[in-house]
Amino acid sequence: MKTYLVNEEGYYGEFGGAYIPEILHRCVEDLKNTYLKVLQSADFKQEFDALLRDYVGRPSPLYLANRLSARYGCRIYLKREDLNHTGAHKINNTIGQILLARRMGKTRIIAETGAGQHGVATATVCALMDMKCIVYMGKTDVERQHVNVQKMKMLGAEVRPVTSGNMTLKDATNEAIRDWCCNPADTFYIIGSTVGPHPYPDMVARLQSVISEEIKKQLLEKEGRENPDYLIACVGGGSNAAGTIYHFVDNPEVQIVLAEAGGKGIDSGESAATIQLGRMGIIHGAKTLVMQSEDGQIEEPYSISAGLDYPGIGPFHANLSATKRALILAVDDQEALDAAFELTRLEGIIPALESAHALGALPKLSFKPTDVVVLTVSGRGDKDMDTYIDSIK
Repeated sequence: MKTYLVNEEGYYGEFGGAYIPEILHRCVEDLKNTYLKVLQSADFKQEFDALLRDYVGRPSPLYLANRLSARYGCRIYLKREDLNHTGAHKINNTIGQILLARRMGKTRIIAETGAGQHGVATATVCALMDMKCIVYMGKTDVERQHVNVQKMKMLGAEVRPVTSGNMTLKDATNEAIRDWCCNPADTFYIIGSTVGPHPYPDMVARLQSVISEEIKKQLLEKEGRENPDYLIACVGGGSNAAGTIYHFVDNPEVQIVLAEAGGKGIDSGESAATIQLGRMGIIHGAKTLVMQSEDGQIEEPYSISAGLDYPGIGPFHANLSATKRALILAVDDQEALDAAFELTRLEGIIPALESAHALGALPKLSFKPTDVVVLTVSGRGDKDMDTYIDSIK
C-alpha cells in the first residue's frame, strides 16, 4: 500500500532529509538512532500516556458543532485541542520530547516559538521535570504575544528576544539552532513543529498523532464509522495538521484540506502561503518548499497569525501537496478574522488565530448534507485578544 509517511532515509517523496552543519551531526545521529526505540518502549508509552491523560487532560473532546454545521450544510465536528492544558496542541509534543531528552541524559532544553504556544508548552514541561529552559522568540512576536511571554517567565523559562531578520519565527529558529551548535553535549532542542532535519518531522508527527488516534475512536462512537469525509487543519510548520491526519493519510477516501496563511493576499508580497509561493530549497536542515527570491534568498513571510508566518513548510506537507494528496487553500487575514468571529458567535468558542485559518477554509468548500467533517481547533484565542479587539475598532 502506498504510504505518505516518512521512509527509512528520512524523506517524504523528494522532501526531507538532514542538511546540517558538521558540529550537529552527532546530535542528530544520536537522536535518529534513539527516538524510535524510546517512543516504542513500554515504559515511555506508560509515562507518556499517563501524563497526556492526567496532566494534559486528554482525550480532547470531539464536539459536534450544530450551528456551524447548519451554516455549511454538513456535520462539522471540532477537535478541541484548545481545551488542553496550556491551551493548544503543542503540549502533546513537548511532553514526549522532554521524556526523550531525559532518557538521553540531557539537562538543558532550548526551543523556538512564534505565537508563544510552543514556548509556553516547553516552559511548562521544563517546570514539571525541573529542567533549565531557554526559549528563542522573535522581538516582533514578543511584542504581539506578551501574555505568552509573561507565562513563560512565570514558569521559570528564560525568553531571549531575537532581533535579526523580521524578528519572527524563522529568526527565532535560526538562533535556537545556533545555540544548539554551541552546546551540543548537554542541550536538547525541542522543535515545536514538523520541520527541521530528520528525525524531527517524523518524531513530532508521531507525538502529535494522538489527535488522529482519538478522532478515529470518537467518530466510531458518534457516527458509527472511523473515517470522516474531510479533515481540515491550519498549517504553518505543520504539527497540528500532521497530528490530525496521521492515521488517515494513507486512506484515499479521506479528503485532507490544509489551510495556510494567505496574509494580505497571495500576490500582495505580504503572505505566508509557502506551499503555493515556495520553491524547492533547504531551510533549517530540511529540503522542502521555501519562500525565496530568484537568487535563493529566503523571503520574509507575513501573517496576522504569529504561529503561521514561517517561510518553509514541513516536508510531510510539501509531499502531500506535490502528490495532490491534500487540497491546499490560502486563507487571508480578513477571512481568518471573519471565521474566528463566526465561530465565536455561532458556538461560543474563541479560537486562536491559527485555528481561525482552518475555519476560514469552510466557505471555500462545498459539502453534502451527509458529509462528516472534522476540523481541528488547534488553540484557544486568549493570546490573540489584542488582535481581535483591534480588528473591531
